[in-house]
Amino acid sequence: MKSNLITRAGHDKLVAELQHLWHEERPEITKKVNWAASLGDRSENADYQYNKQILRKIDRRVRYLGKRLEEFKIIDFSPEQEGKVYFGAWVEIENDQGEKITVRIVGVDEIYDHHPQHISIDSPMAQALLGKQTDDEAEVVTPLGKKLWYINEIRYEKPEKQSK
Repeated sequence: MKSNLITRAGHDKLVAELQHLWHEERPEITKKVNWAASLGDRSENADYQYNKQILRKIDRRVRYLGKRLEEFKIIDFSPEQEGKVYFGAWVEIENDQGEKITVRIVGVDEIYDHHPQHISIDSPMAQALLGKQTDDEAEVVTPLGKKLWYINEIRYEKPEKQSK
């Protein structure tokens, strides 16, 4: 089952995508479909078929986003998180070969754009890191066996004062 957690930034990004699809892309493609349909025989009309396919893709994404946005639980930074790895944390980790990487633990819907540093809260790496502190070790079970990572740094994006 998919986790319903999401960062405020991830939520805002998905809301913006939904608004863009509904208010900009969909009306534009709808105009193209109507124009192509007015040309007559739709069965051999490549413009009509292509734009209709795009419209179905947009509608699927709009429906998906509409449902998911209702289910999300937005997780904002809380001062109690400081010093430990929780949802939304940026974590610099290092393995015993000295390879360092920085990852951010986010919701599954925030990794769809393939941000190279975002990992899902449901991933084995995130599960191994949760609750740990700087200088702790995290043992991650991978298909190639267990890997040990050392936590060098934990930081959070702290929200600016809300003006709502």
